[in-house]
Amino acid sequence: MPGQPETGEPGSGTPSLTREDAAYVARLARIDLTDDELDLYAVQLAAVIGHAAEVAALDTEGVEPTAHPLPLRNVTRTDEPRPSLDRAEVLAQAPAVEDGRFRVPPILGEAL
Repeated sequence: MPGQPETGEPGSGTPSLTREDAAYVARLARIDLTDDELDLYAVQLAAVIGHAAEVAALDTEGVEPTAHPLPLRNVTRTDEPRPSLDRAEVLAQAPAVEDGRFRVPPILGEAL
């Protein structure tokens, strides 16, 4: 599948891909496909490439680049300090505490 795929029907803009092209792509992706799957995916891959070609052919002169088609804004609340849980009360619920912090087993699995 080196280079650009050939076009199918003259003037259709739809690329024509062979089973060998689909097999080549499958080998690149390290996917084992049956003969029926190669036939099916050759047609589907041609449709995807044809659609990409249609998008690439659009006149985008004067269209501002964007990452999303709709205007988005961050809707998180402002970060303001406010009362939270009492530290002593929380630590009193912990199974193990050391120096005013939760005591957890070391990564290597040493028992408490």
